[in-house]
Order: sequence, then C-alpha cells, then structure tokens
Amino acid sequence: MPSYELALMLKAMPKPELKTTLTRISHAIFNRGGIIRNIENLGFRAMPYKTSSHSLVHREANYFVFKIDTATQAVADLKEEYSRDVDIIRQRVYKIPDKADQTCTLEQELLPPAYREEVQKMIELGKSQVNRFTYKFKYNSGLDYYPFQK
Repeated sequence: MPSYELALMLKAMPKPELKTTLTRISHAIFNRGGIIRNIENLGFRAMPYKTSSHSLVHREANYFVFKIDTATQAVADLKEEYSRDVDIIRQRVYKIPDKADQTCTLEQELLPPAYREEVQKMIELGKSQVNRFTYKFKYNSGLDYYPFQK
C-alpha cells in the first residue's frame, strides 16, 4: 500500500470534542483498510487568513498531520467523506514518494563529472536529441530567389 500524508485543519473546539473528531477521522481510515503510522499535532494557532467552510468563517484552527498507508481508491473516498465533515475546515492528501535504493560509493563521487556514468548517459541523450530536432529553413515564398539579403 502506498504511503500518504493527510494534513487536516480542524475547527476550534474543546478537547473532548476534538478527541471524538480525531476518533471519527481515524475510524474512517481503519474502515477502508488503512493503517495510521503517525499522528502529529501541530497545535492550535491562528490561520494565515480567514477561511469559510460549511457556511462558517474560521480564523483559528487545530492543525494535524496523519501519516497513513492505504489503498489508492480509499484516498478518494476519504477526501469525499472529510469534505462533508463539518469539523474539518481544510484537508489535503499528499503521496509520500517511495524511497529509491541509491547506492553510491565514494569512488564514484570523487570522479570528475565527465567520467560519471549518469553524466555520460545524459550527454548521449543530448546528442541524440540534437540530431532529431535540427531546423532547416525552407523557402516557401514562391519566388525563385531569396528576397532578403544574405
């Protein structure tokens, strides 16, 4: 399952209500087969600008970031459900890129750039692109001579 970050802005509310809202949010993830890896509370603070959501104007919010693993199709369902939730002001889902296995040795790093394998591949790619996109002027004026001075 891919990993996602779910950034939420919850409206200003007392702690007991906040707890029930977070429980409701987490149960929605669990019901769709997701796993919560981490919940990070970024605190209660003023928003950069006033925002209206569900016909209410909000100037302060509780900020939370959930790190979850869930199916790709479940993300659309979660976004749709959270958009209807009156306690959630804003929500954003970001896909966390998979960590690529990059093996690099000190010997490769100490080589001058022209001798590195990936740089040589880029040079070859550039040479093949130049040959493909060379521009040749065509005389389409209908005249048998070039009307401008050469």
